[in-house]
Amino acid sequence: MNRVVLLGVKGGPSIRAKGAMPTSSLIELDGRRIVIDCGLGVTRGLVEAGVDLKTLDVILLTHLHSDHVLELGGLVHTAWVTGLKTPVHIYGPPGTQAYWRGFLAAMAYDIHLRVVDDGRVPLTDLVTVTEVDEGTFTIAPLIIRALRVQHPPVDVALSYRIEGSRTVCFSGDTTYFPPLADFARNCDLLIHEAMLPEGIEAILQKTGGGEKLRAHLNASHTVVDDVARIAKAAGVGMLALNHLVPVDDARFTHADWLARVAAVWDGPTLIGVDGLEIAL
Repeated sequence: MNRVVLLGVKGGPSIRAKGAMPTSSLIELDGRRIVIDCGLGVTRGLVEAGVDLKTLDVILLTHLHSDHVLELGGLVHTAWVTGLKTPVHIYGPPGTQAYWRGFLAAMAYDIHLRVVDDGRVPLTDLVTVTEVDEGTFTIAPLIIRALRVQHPPVDVALSYRIEGSRTVCFSGDTTYFPPLADFARNCDLLIHEAMLPEGIEAILQKTGGGEKLRAHLNASHTVVDDVARIAKAAGVGMLALNHLVPVDDARFTHADWLARVAAVWDGPTLIGVDGLEIAL
């Protein structure tokens, strides 16, 4: 079965009771299973999507903000203690190696005991970390293309295009970046972060953020109107809005998002919710 599952669709690192979880996604395509980003909740999200953690295989990271990597180590470790014995390949921007080394150091006591006492394969033997920037690599039979997008102040933030019998593009976190339209050209599904302009004040009030947060949101993320412009210019088959800002404010409904998209682009659009499964 070819599918994408949006495991967590919240923009930003905070969580709230009964609210959406930070960013993570799953793509299953042509026999391969790839996790994209590992925000809080990714492990439970995968289990609830029917994934056997012992089959964890490939992880792609778009960038190293906490809402995209905080549960990377936790996911791999949990898969390992669940019975994982096969290699896991992690691809991410520069700094991913340092994250993984730090996680291993923090968990060294537990990892040692589980190898010695439980007889597990050493975790260090199972995980390979490859740092990537722009370019192309293969996760056979899939071709993965990476594009550096703009998400200041992050040095390297990546969008991924995954090509097989279907083509899916994940924007990652980015400000409005017109070259992304060429990168996503004719893909079957574009999953793009999105921000509702009228929701910015609500975010500031809820988080206690000031002018610095406002400036970050405006400089580093894409308002939904511009997401629709990317979708239209790229000629995508379907658009799914992800990493939503805001995501859990009852004053804003799916109709608000859809109305802004429809003013620019008339293609099929989905508003992300945790656990949303999209057939490919």
